[in-house]
Amino acid sequence: MSSVNLSKQHPDVYKQLLVLSGQADTAVEASGLGPRLGDLVKIRISQLNGCAFCLRMHTRDAIAKGETSDRLAVIAAWWESQYFDAQERAALALAEQVTRLTVPESRAWDDGTLSDEQASAVSWLAVVMNAWNRVAITSHYPVAP
Repeated sequence: MSSVNLSKQHPDVYKQLLVLSGQADTAVEASGLGPRLGDLVKIRISQLNGCAFCLRMHTRDAIAKGETSDRLAVIAAWWESQYFDAQERAALALAEQVTRLTVPESRAWDDGTLSDEQASAVSWLAVVMNAWNRVAITSHYPVAP
């Protein structure tokens, strides 16, 4: 099979993923987590999935929202740095759990830092971001300087 641009081949499905993505972003904001944490989750998931297109996009988004280069530089090893607060660490751990689907399920993130609403919002964001990574990687979206 040659490269197939999924968004062009089935634009209606792509549009529905855009709607779902917007709803996940809204859920993150409504839960009180904020757009910068949403971007950190998107970046970390894209690192795990190896999606250069999404990494570039969400890193730029995070910088535009005031994220620092130091935090972006260490997000791949967030658990080993002191740059992230308890809520960010819990959200990143949960996002990694949803992305990796470990069995048995690890609940290291579940220390009460995130409310049920916040845990659900981060989980939905992770589900959607994993879908976006798969669309971008499968479609071979170009990532050039």
